[in-house]
Amino acid sequence: MAFGRNGPGPMSEINVTPMVDVMLVLLIIFMVTAPLLQQGVKVDLPNTDAPPMKVSAEERLVLTLTKDGKAYLGKTEVPVDRITELLSTNEKLKIDKELYLHADQALPYGLVVKVMAAAKAGGADSLAMVTDPVAASPEAASTGSP
Repeated sequence: MAFGRNGPGPMSEINVTPMVDVMLVLLIIFMVTAPLLQQGVKVDLPNTDAPPMKVSAEERLVLTLTKDGKAYLGKTEVPVDRITELLSTNEKLKIDKELYLHADQALPYGLVVKVMAAAKAGGADSLAMVTDPVAASPEAASTGSP
């Protein structure tokens, strides 16, 4: 007993090869573009020698402070004096209890601490301060200074 076509009639089998090709191309496109779709506002982050953090692929809740003192929750501008109120009603923060803080390095220390305290009061149990990792310069390594 042979499997395959029976007689001169039309072929009734579905050819899935083109569908698999299209799905693989779409998968590659999404894998390349997903890291580029990071939300946020452009700020000049401080440089550190700390190793990069391992971050999950799911969406993160980001609070950004620009050098002119404006605050953004995601891409939405929020008043600095209402951060506690807005975070306490944020569903993602209630579930994750995790907030990422992007603060421009030109900001006064007092403002950053004020926002950190407001975030803690708003329900952020874990507050991660995001920086730009930089390799130590050769002269700093030889003198032992950072």
